[in-house]
Amino acid sequence: MDRFIIKGKNRLSGEIAVCGAKNATLPVMAATILTEGEFVLDNVPNLIDIRTMGHLLRILGARVEHDNGQLSIDTKNLNSWEAPYELVSKMRASIYVLGPLLARFGKAKVSFPGGCAIGTRPVDLHLMAMEKMGAKISIEHGYILAECDRLHGADIDFKKVSVGATANSLMAAVLADGETNLYNCAIEPEIQSFIDFLNEMGARISGKGTSHLQITGVSSLKAINSRMLSDRIEAGTFLIAGAITGSEITLTNCVPTHLGEFFDKLKLTGSDFNIEGSRITIKPASEIKPVNIKTAPFPEYPTDLQAQFMALMCLADGESIIEEGIFPDRFTHAAELNRLDASITIEGNMARVKGVKKLSGAPVMATDLRASAALVLAGLAAEGITDIARIYHIDRGYEDFEIKLQKLGADIRRVK
Repeated sequence: MDRFIIKGKNRLSGEIAVCGAKNATLPVMAATILTEGEFVLDNVPNLIDIRTMGHLLRILGARVEHDNGQLSIDTKNLNSWEAPYELVSKMRASIYVLGPLLARFGKAKVSFPGGCAIGTRPVDLHLMAMEKMGAKISIEHGYILAECDRLHGADIDFKKVSVGATANSLMAAVLADGETNLYNCAIEPEIQSFIDFLNEMGARISGKGTSHLQITGVSSLKAINSRMLSDRIEAGTFLIAGAITGSEITLTNCVPTHLGEFFDKLKLTGSDFNIEGSRITIKPASEIKPVNIKTAPFPEYPTDLQAQFMALMCLADGESIIEEGIFPDRFTHAAELNRLDASITIEGNMARVKGVKKLSGAPVMATDLRASAALVLAGLAAEGITDIARIYHIDRGYEDFEIKLQKLGADIRRVK
């Protein structure tokens, strides 16, 4: 199993390009199930989760090829509606195939999903939406069994905001009879981009950017070419890399407007930015100021940048409070950061971070995707050697993470 060895305290500099967003690409890949034809997707990152979804589509009968950032998916020979445990257990986003399989075949057999161990993330909202649209749902031997003659429009009110349930419901509704109204929807940039993708396929969705979406079902859709959205979480991670190491670095292929609340919080720490189109240059603070954050659905502070911000707050001049409003158990990285001489205490869904003068390298273990990134960031700023085990989590969400950091001047290497 691979690990990272990091020698900290190197100043970073230079320019790197941000990849396409995993969280934007995965629902798009699932949406190709909705029709026969060949899709060509550009700006697709080479990640374990992308490869897992590609393998799942192949099992369903699609032809999938991924080369140099371009993903080709041909769904004309799709002939299966079963998503097996051995794949779905590896990645939560596999649940995305439930809606489009129901819409195309009238049946679906999907294993309960896996993914990062960051607390309970039930699929009840997905199942509720499918039932509202006419599907009969049963659970047998760890599988979701869904069947319908044809899905129909419905009014669906999500009891809490869910990116996954919003995307799955959209895919089910676009081919359903009649009109569907989705209330309390997610409005993340990845969802807005997904709505654009479905509408380009021929769907009729209105209300983009609001929590109320109206979908008028159509009889058929067409395959299209599309470019995937830039990854705001990768951009935020590398901006924190600049802030925590006191380094001026430049990112390209960004969408700065997708980082609004994150920018606001990072500015409060003392950092500043120069933004020119899709380029962002961070001007780090000479002294990191403590800042409180609370994660919440977009446009508030994103949960996927909580762990990385905690790493930064470990070196702030004072105490900060980090409240996790999405996944209350998403603090497994705190104990590992404390192994680097951080001072973090957890109280329910709140972390109290007392800034220290320095971090010290030590052996640590990654527990999930974003926690892995936080440990790398802390290792870059720590004195001595940081040895990070179980870095396969990183490869689920960051393409060539250590190579990009090496390009910026970091002393980081991957070892077996």
